[in-house]
Amino acid sequence: MASSVDGLVSGLSTSSMISQMMQVEAAPQTQLKTKVQTAQTAVTSYQSVNSKLKAMKSAGDALGSLGSWRALTATSSSTSVTATATGGLTGMTGGVKFDVSSVARAQTTVLKVTDTTAEQAFPSTITVQPGSWSTDADGVDQFTPVGDPVTVTVPEPRKADSLTSAMNSATDANGVSLGIRAYTVSTGGTAGVVQFTGMKSGAANGFQVLGLENTGTGGTSPETSSAKDAVLTMNPGTSSEYKVNSSTNTFSALMPGVTISVSKQETGVTVDAASDSKAIAGKMQALVDAANAALSEIKSQTAYDKDTRASAPLTGDFTVRQMNQAVLGMISTGLSYDKTTTTNGVESKTAINFGSLSQLGVSLSRDGQLSFDATAFAKAYADDPGKVQEAGMAFGSQVRALADKQSNTVTNVITGRKNEIDSLNEQIENWDVRLATRKQALQRQYAALESSLGTLKNQSSWLSGQIASLG
Repeated sequence: MASSVDGLVSGLSTSSMISQMMQVEAAPQTQLKTKVQTAQTAVTSYQSVNSKLKAMKSAGDALGSLGSWRALTATSSSTSVTATATGGLTGMTGGVKFDVSSVARAQTTVLKVTDTTAEQAFPSTITVQPGSWSTDADGVDQFTPVGDPVTVTVPEPRKADSLTSAMNSATDANGVSLGIRAYTVSTGGTAGVVQFTGMKSGAANGFQVLGLENTGTGGTSPETSSAKDAVLTMNPGTSSEYKVNSSTNTFSALMPGVTISVSKQETGVTVDAASDSKAIAGKMQALVDAANAALSEIKSQTAYDKDTRASAPLTGDFTVRQMNQAVLGMISTGLSYDKTTTTNGVESKTAINFGSLSQLGVSLSRDGQLSFDATAFAKAYADDPGKVQEAGMAFGSQVRALADKQSNTVTNVITGRKNEIDSLNEQIENWDVRLATRKQALQRQYAALESSLGTLKNQSSWLSGQIASLG
């Protein structure tokens, strides 16, 4: 590598001269770097436009989805009954009337003991029998064994805590927990109870604890509150009365798109589900907002200031500018779509000319932005929900398709520009090698020049000395 050759002999600033010559040599590379910077700025602008187009596509997709138009609002006549609208494709409007005949609960079995800290007359083993509970015609709870019983060993000393610990760690033949939690409760002084509670509510999650008979305070046996289902009596007092059971206090299949939760017994409860026009209007407003955001972004990225003659990154880009006209044209020309019907298994399409989107509350302002009138939409939906739903879904689908097409176009442009940037960067790297080689050549050339000048200077001094000696 050549060393610094600043003119020790010539007096010239050769380093400065080489630097200036290298700037001239690097002019083509500098132009390439400028092109890369311009292309990267354009890519950023395209990506910004594309993000708005994708948001518009998502908003159109949401409006065109049947699930959005099945949005419900649910109300209950009782403060102890909660009705929550879940909506979805299965959601339907309507109402039901019922009595809450019972609420779900887990089984609780309690054994009273005189001293919770002292050893008790518990057996060395007890048996847990899983099963289910039902109520007979006289209203008496009946237990039905289900599955195999499990033997639980009670370790010594057989105190209350020994019993509860053994129950909590017990498993069935498959190593699965019994689903029972046992614990000791002090009721005052040394007295207390050993309580066994099922981990799940519902009549099917019952059990019996066998072997603790006559081992409690005063020779008492365990007392049980059976597990129960929540039961709703539908259409009470009518010929169409029937009952619906749930192991929990939640009923998710009673009304399509509505979940009902109960907390106490009650009669004469009504739950109604109605179309949530506000939620649907919110989807329409979201689409209008997304479209306006896309229009504003396109306008910003293609703007040109005549006074300052300043251009935006995408000024003059026809691909982007025409997107603005496509969106505005969709609104200004009104809505037309094909309606598909099926008769005797044969599909047919009918062209529907819905007309102005103002019928859906959507209009175009003078400044090239969309506006949405929620009140007008609500009135139109109330007057003819079927017509508005059909048109609204068609509109949403058309916006989704348009935004998707435009987004794909921009994505392709971005891909092309990135490929261009990669090619330019490769050329710049090649220039780095070329310029480094050129710089080394110049350094060697000027170093040789200084060396030659030094030799000539030495010769000149010798000749001068020889001539002087002749005199």
